[in-house]
Amino acid sequence: MTNAQSTLSWKNYLELCKPKVVVLLVFTAIVGMLLAVPGMPPLVNLIYGTLGIGLASSSAAAINHFIDQKADAEMSRTQNRPLPTGELNSRNVLVFAGFIGLLAMIILVVFVNTLTAVLTFLSLIGYAVIYTIYLKHMTPQNIVIGGAAGAAPPLLGWCAITGEVHPHALLLFLIIFVWTPPHFWALAVAKREEYAKAKIPMLPVTHGAEFTRLQILLYTILLFIVTLLPYLTGMSRLIYLLSAITLGSIFIYYAINLMRYKDNKTAMKTFFFSITYLMLMFAALLIDHYFPITLSA
Repeated sequence: MTNAQSTLSWKNYLELCKPKVVVLLVFTAIVGMLLAVPGMPPLVNLIYGTLGIGLASSSAAAINHFIDQKADAEMSRTQNRPLPTGELNSRNVLVFAGFIGLLAMIILVVFVNTLTAVLTFLSLIGYAVIYTIYLKHMTPQNIVIGGAAGAAPPLLGWCAITGEVHPHALLLFLIIFVWTPPHFWALAVAKREEYAKAKIPMLPVTHGAEFTRLQILLYTILLFIVTLLPYLTGMSRLIYLLSAITLGSIFIYYAINLMRYKDNKTAMKTFFFSITYLMLMFAALLIDHYFPITLSA
């Protein structure tokens, strides 16, 4: 194998892991770990928990590549992925996904705790199998139901440190769960013709772009309300509250613009902002956790 071929192969396997998505998932998991305790969490749990959750997320992404390869070949957004282009074959992908998935489970069981390993495995199956094979092709509510798997990382991170499912960890789960539909539907609106071509019943394909834009607005309003819960329950304080109000208002502004300007460019802007929104929200939770500010009595 030449150096060029070796580099290409390495990049193909990295692409299987959907690194941009996994980085966001791992970031929310790390925030969950840091929020789980007053100071710094145990270093061993932090390192191995991050590694295990990251590998499991990458394994789920690779399995998603394998299952969706035919649909990916029909969509311009995904037709250059390693399987549609023939850079990798199905056996390569399955062996790779199985290896890193097994490694993730071993790391979590041996170095973290069994509960985290079990919940991580259920999340992997939820996304790679239940969502990708069944929900994605059965119902326009696929991303709503399947979003539970993508919302799991902060819960997994919290559990990796404490060994329990805490109510505050469930609030973090809820935020991402409610964020997922407006985030993904914005992309689906812009790419609705490609999803229709691939016969994937995303909401804008089955119910139209206008109905989907309304759902995005309604979900962003619901998200605004949900993101106030960490403050209202005493989990976070002023820095987070101001961030939630500011970022939530901007997200609603984007959703309103999506209703007004019915072009794909606005939909993609909304999609990309939603990613920035989630990162900043979780960063605000982290800053608030270590540098709390309260209103004077």
